[in-house]
Amino acid sequence: MTMQYYGNLAMSPAHKKPLEQPPQRRPQMPPANRPRRRSIPLGEKLLYLLTVFVFVAVSSLVVYRYAGLYQMNREIQTTTSQYEQEAELTKDLQQEINKLKDPSRVEKIGKELGLEKAGVDQAITVQGAGGQSATALAP
Repeated sequence: MTMQYYGNLAMSPAHKKPLEQPPQRRPQMPPANRPRRRSIPLGEKLLYLLTVFVFVAVSSLVVYRYAGLYQMNREIQTTTSQYEQEAELTKDLQQEINKLKDPSRVEKIGKELGLEKAGVDQAITVQGAGGQSATALAP
């Protein structure tokens, strides 16, 4: 008679022991002479509770402070970024002012408008819209 056997081939099915069930334990009553374990005293419980409360409070304070520092750091970064943008804009505007104040540019625009360069001894006269005029000596 041949039987199929799955598992360890070194063991023969004939030598296999039946599964043993662990013995069932009976609930035992504590012996009268064995001391019972006492619970933690109320004072010690309160001390543990106070310790946990202090730990949570300190941890909350640390987290709150780090949150404040993070927010302040973000504000500093934002302000620094705005400052750099404004500094770049100021630099560009200063270059534009220097370009517009260039004497050769002013002279070129004056010639296009029909103005002439005043001599040393010439007086400058300006006519206003209301018929008023003003005269000044050239520097």
